[in-house]
Amino acid sequence: FPLFGAAIHALGASQLTDGVINRSKRMMLDTLGVGLLGTRTAVFNKALKYSQLFTSERSSSIWGRSDITLPPCYAALVNGIAVHSMDFDDTWHPATHPSGAVLPALLALAETLPSRPSGLDLLLAFNVGIEVQGRLMRFSREAYNIPERFHPPSVVGVMGSAAASAKLLGLSPSQCSHALAIAASSAGAPLANAATQTKPFHIGNAARRGLEAAWLAQMGLEGNPSMLDMDVGLGVYYNDYSPSTMPDCASGAFRWILEDQDVAFKRIPAHLAMHWLVDAALAARGKLQEAAWNFDLSQIQRVTLRVPPSKYINCPFPITEHQARHSFQFNACSALLDGKVTVASFDPAQINRSALKELLSKVEVKTPADNHPSFDKMYCEVQIETAQGESCTARCNTFYGHWRKPLSQEDLVEKFIVNASSVLCTEGVEGVIDVIGNIEKVTECSVLGSYLRMTSNTLEKVYKSASCQNSSGHAVTLF
Repeated sequence: FPLFGAAIHALGASQLTDGVINRSKRMMLDTLGVGLLGTRTAVFNKALKYSQLFTSERSSSIWGRSDITLPPCYAALVNGIAVHSMDFDDTWHPATHPSGAVLPALLALAETLPSRPSGLDLLLAFNVGIEVQGRLMRFSREAYNIPERFHPPSVVGVMGSAAASAKLLGLSPSQCSHALAIAASSAGAPLANAATQTKPFHIGNAARRGLEAAWLAQMGLEGNPSMLDMDVGLGVYYNDYSPSTMPDCASGAFRWILEDQDVAFKRIPAHLAMHWLVDAALAARGKLQEAAWNFDLSQIQRVTLRVPPSKYINCPFPITEHQARHSFQFNACSALLDGKVTVASFDPAQINRSALKELLSKVEVKTPADNHPSFDKMYCEVQIETAQGESCTARCNTFYGHWRKPLSQEDLVEKFIVNASSVLCTEGVEGVIDVIGNIEKVTECSVLGSYLRMTSNTLEKVYKSASCQNSSGHAVTLF
């Protein structure tokens, strides 16, 4: 376990490879985009209202809010909640959402540091946080499957946040180890809160508590130095916990996990498993329309879904948007009815459609023995049977956006633009793209905050101010 602290301390920017830099830039851009979109959700606004009860001498930016700052740990909390508020953020293997717990903590911290961390400092700390999560998940074979008892970001995410924050703070090897030990006491969230408004708090709390752990370690607080080695330490979350040491960073044995294991980027704001199902449903729908021109979807008699076993994403009749994002049945039926699944698919009006409810009543879920509950091995199959006796079946083994079939850079940037443009003005959107694209060359990473606050409302205030000054006869220069 102390070797983890030593590795966090010792890892340097020179060890970042081109492959890792490229992949982590994509992760950062996607995380900021879904986070900005998430600032429009009810759960984000509830968290923001709560967090505004607190003040401190230090303050950090809130994404998509030009006029609000919060104490850094609360900024990490609400920005982390925004990232996961629509379940639109990246997913890794073994299963977790790696970026949402790390990036909000780092950006909140960076704004408070007198040392003014560079973009390269941010990039290195981000990758340290991702790496620690990847290493910890490989302590268990159980972690490779779709989770059954706890939400992984609440366990490895808080550790990643602590590691990344410790790196940006420049903590000693011993302090880094204590930061991890302290963070472990804030780990864990039961899956019973999946498909509720509380689930995004798992990411937000991981970001916040990891940052707090690093600061506490810097102030001298200590934890159990054997936390990662013990069954009663981090091992409480896994039935087959088998820890191993982290390779010596100074030797040639070290290799970033991200180098070999890419992440999945989502095309729809829903649980990752829904992406297989939606692609299969759309393919089956296409086959049916080819077989019967102008086919009336009301003639569907039965829809059979063959999916991996997973209780928390088997939700036959969702009522809320969060349930819908975790429902095999809802996502299949939305794809069949509309020929697509989008952000708007999870609006209450769409969820409560009579046509959708009727189709949901015709769905049967089967879990074949060969369909493993793993994001690396699973498949989804959709079979449509009609009142006329016709049957169409389609199967998806790998959806577009999965690490085996990654989103193109063009599509990834387009996803960011669409999401970010819902909150930021054009200059803000383009500014974030430019900064992340050149992050290793940016002198001060806190410049990101200025673009992330550049909302349409900000521009309106600037232009109104300019208009007033013009009417007074004063010269005005914008930007």
